[in-house]
Amino acid sequence: MIVGHQKQWQFLKKSAELGRLSHAYLFTGQEKLGKKTVALEWISLLFGQPSTRLLMGVHPDFILITPIQKEIQISQIKDLNYRLSLRPYLASFKTAIIDQAHSMNQEAQNCFLKTLEEPRGNTILILISEYPEFLFSTIRSRSEIIKFYPLAKKEIENYLKEQGVEEKKAQVISQISQGKPGKAIDFLYLPQKLKEREALLNELIKLTKLDLTSRFQYAQKISQMPDLKEILNIWLSYFRENLISSLNSKVAPWKIGRLAKILEKIQETFFLISTTNVNPRLALETLMLEL
Repeated sequence: MIVGHQKQWQFLKKSAELGRLSHAYLFTGQEKLGKKTVALEWISLLFGQPSTRLLMGVHPDFILITPIQKEIQISQIKDLNYRLSLRPYLASFKTAIIDQAHSMNQEAQNCFLKTLEEPRGNTILILISEYPEFLFSTIRSRSEIIKFYPLAKKEIENYLKEQGVEEKKAQVISQISQGKPGKAIDFLYLPQKLKEREALLNELIKLTKLDLTSRFQYAQKISQMPDLKEILNIWLSYFRENLISSLNSKVAPWKIGRLAKILEKIQETFFLISTTNVNPRLALETLMLEL
């Protein structure tokens, strides 16, 4: 189900109705906004098939490419090219989603560029990326770019109420979801995530009062956790709210500057861990120097 993004959805829907389809699209915006959901729903509309078939990987004319160990490799793109060269089986065309397209290494991007320059048959390619600047400019220029933005808090709150969530809980979830429907849905269907978030916030508050040695020990602990990116997202939310609160009250400029610097460092750490093979522990230790 698509939450928000009606302008983007109506554009795609109208393009399908008029038969004005581009060979390649680039969906950009922060993670958890619903870019992949919109892509899947649109392809389902084009195929006349439920999106569950795409998610299950049982539609012969749909291909999903995702990173292997943070990277999309040339072998994956070569396999994509081969599968696109085959005639469609059920639909009149083939489609592919390249999720986290910025994860394509240089070899993979060069190979993919040939696919864009010399399209094989009727194909529709959708690249999804939080960091489109990592893609070759020639790939971006050959794709129709559709931008996605965080939703208004009220839009997420209304969606939650439609799902039967009581008003107070809907307000809390919409507040901490940062305009991201994916986060709101996680909190809705995985209630333990709310408890985990509260526990992590309490740990963070304690962490800011610890000495550097203790912070480094904590960095070592969380560097091995599979949900490290989610932890950093929670930190971002906490310090962002603190910064906004400080800006709206009489707080010393040095404190505002410090909060802004911490936010910048967390964003930098998140970026490095998300897009590179940086040692998480070392990246976190550098961050700990700023807390």
